[in-house]
Amino acid sequence: MTDIARPVALAVEPLIVPDSLDAADAPLFLEMVRIANAVCLYEAGHDYLREEPEEALGFWQDQTDWTQLGFAVRRDDAVLGVVKIMIGTESDVTAIEFDLMVDPPFWGLGVEELLLAEVEREARERGLATIQTWTLHRPGRDGARLEPSTGWGSIPAEDRQTIFPLAHGFTLEQVERNSVFDLTGDFADVERMHAAAVEAAGPEYRSIAWTSPTPSEYADGFAEALARMSTDAPQGGLVVDEQHWDAARVARRDARQQAQGLTVSVAAVVHEPTGAIAAYNELVIAEDHRGATQQYGTLVLKEHRGRRLGTVVKCANLLRWRELVPESPRVSTFNAEENRHMLDINEAIGFVPASYAGAWKKVLDL
Repeated sequence: MTDIARPVALAVEPLIVPDSLDAADAPLFLEMVRIANAVCLYEAGHDYLREEPEEALGFWQDQTDWTQLGFAVRRDDAVLGVVKIMIGTESDVTAIEFDLMVDPPFWGLGVEELLLAEVEREARERGLATIQTWTLHRPGRDGARLEPSTGWGSIPAEDRQTIFPLAHGFTLEQVERNSVFDLTGDFADVERMHAAAVEAAGPEYRSIAWTSPTPSEYADGFAEALARMSTDAPQGGLVVDEQHWDAARVARRDARQQAQGLTVSVAAVVHEPTGAIAAYNELVIAEDHRGATQQYGTLVLKEHRGRRLGTVVKCANLLRWRELVPESPRVSTFNAEENRHMLDINEAIGFVPASYAGAWKKVLDL
């Protein structure tokens, strides 16, 4: 009698955070990084969002301000997909963030359902009803479009990464534009815009800049500005828990970024009458300076808007970055489509669309 080959079952296992990348338990973590990069390349169509293993490990090893956990799905020795879950450690947290990533050749085998089930289990066990995630999409796709609750922007309705969350009870709450700036090109417009914006801002605002770690004299002001990112930036229909920052948390962040091997440049504006940091912009790159630069955050505090401070910090940091990291070919950044003011600045500087992100929310029955 001939044996009939049976399909190999899929198995879920927790992700272990290794002490180092050459530790005996590091291979699964390295697979997570590989799959994350493969998914970004497949969905966005470019590698501008690539993350290095050292960068990922340095972030995961610090669990002070975020609880980070993950799960993987295996078939025999092959890792087919992973999910990364982030939960704020503050007492008033209400939502879970996650990234669900299936190695592109293995989508549709049930891996994504198993990983989502782990997210929902974790949320219910912690009493958190809201789970949120993001999908990436290539620009210029033909076919039907899906708009978010904001009414700003859209993503392809027929992408598989759109169909899956819709089929599992998620709603599209925001669309972000991923834009890139060519660092190898002409900076004449950047210089002109910077000079005009500084003049328009007036003498009450003083430009400053530093390379991480944060100078002690700016730690408290930068902490306040970072906290305001959770309240002042456009959030669409997402649930964004207010973050609480102080100088100690800024120091922890600096140390974590150093452990990740990151170079971080901050351009900011101080409001002289109050001493507050009124606006800031961050540019970040991993140890290999030949890769894409990431813009982490740009924010003008609400009470200081309308004075062209966004243009001041963006242009100042690009001009500084040209000298600091001349090897990097481009800057990649994300902005909500409803944040028309910041997109206007980007477009005037010379940023062009590279991909789009959909922000999804699901409210569970607890």
